[in-house]
Amino acid sequence: MQISQGQRIPLSNLIQGQSLSLAIQINSPHTVDLACFGLDAAGKLSDDRYMIFFNQPISPCGSLKQAGAEFSLSLAGLPPSIDRLVFTAAIDGAGAMRDIQSSSFVIKDPVGQVVATCPFAGNTFAAEKAIMVADVYRKDGQWRLASNLQGFNEGLSALVRHFGGEVADDAPPASSPAPAPVQATISLEKKVAAAAPQLISLAKKAQVSLEKAKLTHVKARVALVLDASGSMNSQYSKGRVQEVVNRLLPLAVHFDDDGSIDCWAFAAKPQKLSEITLSNYQDFINTDNYGWRDWNVGSRINDEPRVMEQVISYYLNDGDRSPVYVLFISDGGVHENRKITKLMTEAAKLPLYWQFVGLGGQGYGILEKLDDMKGRVVDNCGFFALDDLHQVSEEQLYDQLMEEFPSWIKEASAKGIIA
Repeated sequence: MQISQGQRIPLSNLIQGQSLSLAIQINSPHTVDLACFGLDAAGKLSDDRYMIFFNQPISPCGSLKQAGAEFSLSLAGLPPSIDRLVFTAAIDGAGAMRDIQSSSFVIKDPVGQVVATCPFAGNTFAAEKAIMVADVYRKDGQWRLASNLQGFNEGLSALVRHFGGEVADDAPPASSPAPAPVQATISLEKKVAAAAPQLISLAKKAQVSLEKAKLTHVKARVALVLDASGSMNSQYSKGRVQEVVNRLLPLAVHFDDDGSIDCWAFAAKPQKLSEITLSNYQDFINTDNYGWRDWNVGSRINDEPRVMEQVISYYLNDGDRSPVYVLFISDGGVHENRKITKLMTEAAKLPLYWQFVGLGGQGYGILEKLDDMKGRVVDNCGFFALDDLHQVSEEQLYDQLMEEFPSWIKEASAKGIIA
C-alpha cells in the first residue's frame, strides 16, 4: 500500500496485532539524525526516557527499540501515558531537507514484510532542517498511522523544544538546580553508528572521557604517527597497532568535522599514509599502501626527527591555526634526544599538541622527560608508556590520552597559538 502526505489510516488496515516496524530511509548528502518521541495526551515529552534515539535506543518498557534507521514497536507493551509516537528526522549541521533525494518511510509487519510505503523528496520541503516524518497515535481505542512530513527550520533542538523537552543549551533559572536535559545533540555515538557500528562501544567510552575532560565543544584535527621500525613487528602482527587506530578514530570523529585522521608511518624515513576514516579504518594497517610490511619507510630503524619535521611542515604550510592532536606511537630505542628537544621546543609555538605513547618497548629517551623540558612557550607534549595495550581498560586509555590536552588547549589559546 502507498501512503501520501497527510494520510491517516488505522494500523489494523496494515497489520494484525500491535507489533510492527517503521523504517526511515532518507537519501541526503547531509548527516541525518532519527528519533522517536513518546508523547503524552497533551502532546508533550513528559518522560524523557521515551525519547528514543541512538544514545537511548530502547524505552524503559522495552516496547520501543531503535536499530539504525529502523524502529521496532510493540504497542501493547506501552504504558497508558504514552499516547502518540512521533518519528522524526533532523539534519545535523549545514543543509536543509530540500536537499534530500528520493526518500521514504515504510511500515513492516512482524515478519519483516513491507505493508506500506510513503515516498517523499526534497521538493516537499523548503528550509526545514527537522521534520516529523510519521505519527503512530491512539484514537477511539485503536492505533492509527499518520503521514506527517512537516517540520522546523531549526534542527533536532527545535523538535525537543516543540515537545516540551529541554536541550543542553537551555540555561535553567539560576534559583533552581538544573534538571537533567534531554540531549538534543546526539554526539559521538550517533556519528559512529551508521558507518562503523563495530566502534559503538569505543565511542561511548570516548564520549565519557571527553565529557570528564570538558572537551565536548573542542574542535581539532587529529594525526597519528606510527613507529614502523623492526622492533615493532610483534605489535603489528598481534594487531595492537590496528587497535590503536580503532581507539583513536572515535576521538577524531568527535574533534574533526571531517572525522578523519592524518596518518604517518616511519622508520629510517617517513611515509604519509592515507587518511583514516570510518569508511576505511577496518584492517587499515594490513591494507593501506599495500600493508605495513610494504610501507616505504626505508631501513627498519627508527628516526623520529625526520617524521616530526614532516608532520610540522604539513600543518605549518596550510596556515590553519586550529588545534592539532598528534598521537605518536613508539616502542623506544629513541636516541636523537638533542634533535627531538630542539624540534619540540620550536614546535611549541605552533598549534600542535604531541601525545607520545610508548608501546611494548623500552629506552624512550627524551620522550619520558618532555613534561619537564624547559624553554618552551607552552607545554606541548605528554608521555605515558604501556607494556601492552591490553594492560589498561579502554576507559583508562581514553582518560590518559585526554589527561593533558585540556591544559594545553587553555594555555595555547591564552597565548594566541590556536584560533
